[in-house]
Amino acid sequence: MTDTALRAEALGKRFGRRGRWALRECGFRLPAGRVCAVVGPNGAGKSTLLALAAGLLPPTEGRLTVLGTSPAQARPRVGFVAQDKPLHPQLTVAETLRMGADLNPGRWDAAVAERVVAGGALDPEARVRTLSGGQRTRVALALALGKRPELLLLDEPMADLDPLARHELMGTLMADAAQHGTTIAMSSHVVAELEDSCDHLLLVGDGRVRLAGDIDDLRSAHRRITAEADADLGPHTVVESRTTGRQLTALIRPAGPLAGDWRTSVPSLEELVLAHLRSPGAPGLATAEAAESTGTTEAVTEESAA
Repeated sequence: MTDTALRAEALGKRFGRRGRWALRECGFRLPAGRVCAVVGPNGAGKSTLLALAAGLLPPTEGRLTVLGTSPAQARPRVGFVAQDKPLHPQLTVAETLRMGADLNPGRWDAAVAERVVAGGALDPEARVRTLSGGQRTRVALALALGKRPELLLLDEPMADLDPLARHELMGTLMADAAQHGTTIAMSSHVVAELEDSCDHLLLVGDGRVRLAGDIDDLRSAHRRITAEADADLGPHTVVESRTTGRQLTALIRPAGPLAGDWRTSVPSLEELVLAHLRSPGAPGLATAEAAESTGTTEAVTEESAA
């Protein structure tokens, strides 16, 4: 066992010798036992990062360790659900679960897999090719959870599900994490949906990690402020600011006491993420537990996103 689920050091991935960099100079640490939201716009590198962690892609540069070892060596202990939910279309649901048991001897939890499938009232004899997108998602999640992984990687897992199924399966994931200490890294475009489920954040933008760490710590390190248009923000790190008439609104990281006449609040996760995505030049931030060079007790450490 290890206290670190994922550790990236100067990690980069480029497709083709002269292709674009999907990820570049990424460094972070994901502690074991956390439920991590991996967020960012389309093309930011989220899917590439999860595929690297699953051992499906080799890095172009840098290093990624998974559960204390290489992605290839960790693969038996990792569950992965890709965006396209690849399954064998000619197999039935029951045959798919039997395949999962055969491929994971000694680890397979049939009760968990069957419970996930039963929650969708799926016919065990239905062939995968006849299932809807949401039903295929349920079967893919059943395979991943039935493996009883130490690390579960989910790439947009709920996109095909209706709200009720999404709520039910999210509850199943959270219960599994609580009961077995499973580390979950889950990408999604619906940031508000993750706020109540996740306790850790990786914000990826332009192929780099912009924010990393405990969500409460990251939120607490920032303030939304409303002040007079001529307010002096100079001492503070400004992530985003807007002036409307005589009023200034901004998201900042305070570098000291705030002016007494400013109205302040702690940003929500969605406000924090959107502000950083709208301001790609703002300095990145990692909490001490998430910095790839951990060992300090500092509350936060800053690193440039440039």
